[in-house]
Amino acid sequence: MEHLTQATFKEKVFNYEENKDWKFEGDKPAIIDFYADWCAPCKMVAPILEELSSEYKGKLDIFKVNTEEQQELAAAFGIRSIPSLLFIPKEGQPQMAMGALPKETFQKTIEDVLKVKMNDVN
Repeated sequence: MEHLTQATFKEKVFNYEENKDWKFEGDKPAIIDFYADWCAPCKMVAPILEELSSEYKGKLDIFKVNTEEQQELAAAFGIRSIPSLLFIPKEGQPQMAMGALPKETFQKTIEDVLKVKMNDVN
């Protein structure tokens, strides 16, 4: 799972300095986890994201943004509570969810919002 800086975020997700309207730069749907190291609910989400990362390998990207290190990026998205999770479909507007979501909610959102089905696990 890749940690994004402001520069890599603009390159791989959304160049919010150049575009006023949402324009996704990625080539597959993505989830962005806005987190901080001191945040207990964020620690609950981290292993779920690791699992999802392997279950949906090659079908979606999961990125992490440390809101302490990337304060300007967090501010650009109006992040007030963490974890905040940005679900980005290939087409259409992203959707933000807040709090430590259970794995089932991630899976449902991945299917409903991102239109991605899980890899068949043998």
